[in-house]
Amino acid sequence: MAGMAERMLNLQALRDASMEHSPYSYAAIDGLFAAEHAARLAATYPDDHYRVVSGRQEKAYRYDARPFVAFGTSDVCFPDRLTTEWRQLGADLASPEYREAIGRLTAIDLSESPLEVNIFHYGPKSSLDPHLDLPDKLVTHVLYFNAQWQREDGGCLRILRSADPEDCVREVLPLVGSSAIIVRSDRSWHSVPAVRRQADVSRRSMTVTFYRPGSSSTLFSKAEHYRLVDVGPRGSNTAQRLRVVADRLHRRLAGPSNSND
Repeated sequence: MAGMAERMLNLQALRDASMEHSPYSYAAIDGLFAAEHAARLAATYPDDHYRVVSGRQEKAYRYDARPFVAFGTSDVCFPDRLTTEWRQLGADLASPEYREAIGRLTAIDLSESPLEVNIFHYGPKSSLDPHLDLPDKLVTHVLYFNAQWQREDGGCLRILRSADPEDCVREVLPLVGSSAIIVRSDRSWHSVPAVRRQADVSRRSMTVTFYRPGSSSTLFSKAEHYRLVDVGPRGSNTAQRLRVVADRLHRRLAGPSNSND
């Protein structure tokens, strides 16, 4: 592909992997990037066009999310400020070869499944409570991009036996080149404990989600308007988060628009 880097993803690592089936179907897979590619991807992790997300519905959550490959397409979002390596990674994730490798590994036919890829900053105190993914999701592949991380920094993906956050089978550190695949089921509990307050940089991750045919994006609905902001090394700041709260309050007070206007 003219103007693009060599392939970023080590597809052979996916082809050589195997699934665990207790407490549910998942896999932890390392070595997704060559060392030089891993270093470049970690050093140039995107900081533009993030939605500041928080809430307490089925689960408590707080993080910053950026669209990367638009739902149901192969289009890389906001490519102008991405490095060549990141644009190539987007192309790799949207490729038939990647889809085939994930389908073969999970033994699920993903040929007609819409794909969506989003990138995340989990700044200090950001977390994701124990939860099951929505039924619209078939398979999620979580990739990580931190050059360094310690377990005591929090932010590790936890594979859980139940909704109890301490009922943990495995923890996956968010180190660049590491990843986890989760097959959605009624037992696929997982969580991300809060990143410690003193963390110098955010916990950096990507989710590649294969949806059931007929689904729509659960994070970037076309029917909603999102304030998208640039973030710092630790993710969004207090002022950005307060503006999002103010926007939400304003919409709530305004109520539904009058269709007769």
